Amino acid sequence: MLFDMSELPADVTYKILTATVTPRPIAWITTQSPDGIRNAAPFSFFNVMGHEPPTVAIGLLRHPQRGFKDTAQNIVSTGEFVVNLVPSAMADAMNVTCIDAPPATDELLLAGLNTVPSLKVAPPRIADSPVGFECRSIATVLTGPLQSVVIGQVLCAHIAEAFVIDASRGHIDTPALDLIGRMHGSGWYARSTDLFQLTRP
Repeated sequence: MLFDMSELPADVTYKILTATVTPRPIAWITTQSPDGIRNAAPFSFFNVMGHEPPTVAIGLLRHPQRGFKDTAQNIVSTGEFVVNLVPSAMADAMNVTCIDAPPATDELLLAGLNTVPSLKVAPPRIADSPVGFECRSIATVLTGPLQSVVIGQVLCAHIAEAFVIDASRGHIDTPALDLIGRMHGSGWYARSTDLFQLTRP
């Protein structure tokens, strides 16, 4: 069946994309406002976009009436953010930070999360996340009246030592990270436990 995206309501195009592009990695983003107010929220319109320089892209959606949420406003205002990745053990805490809280709410406190200072950006990292990327925005592309894509350069990566196999070669114990991804529909997630390998021709 053909779906002409230009003729469909926005909620239908959203459902088609999120039901088919799965699993999607989750960027658990921490930011800080110019006034020093911390914020945390998960985004599944996210992926790595290159390595020279290392870059990530985050899709930010805007509410028709309320506009961009704190995360997007903080990134636009300061140009800084941290992408924390989500292990299965932290799924519940991540879900708490999905809350549609009033502005200036510290979701890190709501979720009972510990943080550690970043080295190159102001927003903190989530202490128990096994991977954290300190990022600085290098471009914001307006892709529609209610959405933008932020491209960020990864300034440094923090990876818990328990998961580093060979630091000099960049070898990481990926299965042991036990990261989750976003799936279809409301509230569905996936663990990357059913793997298979193919030899590249």
